[in-house]
Amino acid sequence: MGMCLSRSSGPVKKRQSKRLTNQSAAAVNGGGSNRWSRNRSSKRDDSIIQERALAAAILLQQQMQNGGGGGAVPFDRSASLRYPNSNSKKNPPLPRSSSSRARSLTDPLLQPHQLVNQEVQVDDLETNHFVLVHGGGFGAWCWYKTIALLEEAGFKVTAVDLTGSGIHSFDTNSIASLSQYVQPLTDFLEKLADGEKVILVGHDFGGACISFAMELHSLKVSKAVFVAAAMLTSGQSALDMFSQKTDSNDLMRQSQIFIYANGNDKPPTAIDLDKSLLRDLLFNHSPAKDVALASVSMRPIPFSPVLEKLCLTDSKYGSVRRFYIETTEDNAIPIALQQNLISNNPPEQVFHLKGADHSPFFSKPQGLHRILVDISRIPST
Repeated sequence: MGMCLSRSSGPVKKRQSKRLTNQSAAAVNGGGSNRWSRNRSSKRDDSIIQERALAAAILLQQQMQNGGGGGAVPFDRSASLRYPNSNSKKNPPLPRSSSSRARSLTDPLLQPHQLVNQEVQVDDLETNHFVLVHGGGFGAWCWYKTIALLEEAGFKVTAVDLTGSGIHSFDTNSIASLSQYVQPLTDFLEKLADGEKVILVGHDFGGACISFAMELHSLKVSKAVFVAAAMLTSGQSALDMFSQKTDSNDLMRQSQIFIYANGNDKPPTAIDLDKSLLRDLLFNHSPAKDVALASVSMRPIPFSPVLEKLCLTDSKYGSVRRFYIETTEDNAIPIALQQNLISNNPPEQVFHLKGADHSPFFSKPQGLHRILVDISRIPST
């Protein structure tokens, strides 16, 4: 199915792209990223939490000694309001998410509902259903922060495990084609009700996967978002993209471990990544706990789908509105390579996620969330 059998519809037309930073995108839609205080360090946050936890423990002990052990001790966690920036004259209103702040979903000072745009009316959108597609070696597990933030904002979210990925039990070495690898996604789209549409989000090699699905089910895709992803042209493979010369690709080559399940005299069946280089390659700005999660969860990448050239037509793939999210500190698909992909196959808009490594769902979850919400709110043309 992924073979290029017909080009009667012609190549996909190039379009001029609008380039937006994540900060300017928030400003266009009423965001308040400039209101974030950037002066508080994570050490101070940790100190505040420790002090408050100790105070709560002392209060609990005193109440138990006074015979009040049966009651609940109130513990207000809204420390972001109690401890404003010392340089601020007024206590600012609760800020919205911004990728410029080094926060994670698990930051105890901020709850998911405090990080989203409370003004989003999901029922008024063309679709409120996001379908998240992981990259090579990843699985649906990598989206856990994005899932939590989007669901808290009222969106419906589906994260797919592609064949041989995540908890999908199929042997990676036995995957023979891109269509087989992407089948969980195409099966899901095929089962959508008539008239129902989704927003596809593809990361890394997931970009090639959502492109394949867009060609098959273009009428079921409202928008497509490429996150540091392989946004290929017709007749191009992911291997073609990675073969382009960039300074940082040396690290990618050093990390690759080819697997020859059919014998050393046969082509590789999969590619694994050297776990000692994972942080530098994929997670150079991600929290240590997420790197640990990835190190025990990632699986080999099937080789045949990486070799397969896409067949994309203007009437199908080209009819879906595309958006690209650049990751500036990416060592796997460096920013220069991302911009080359954008130049060769211009999307409708380009968003700039400053300070993000190759895994922005770990390193910049709030900024990524903010952009996804903004994209969902862009009206139909």
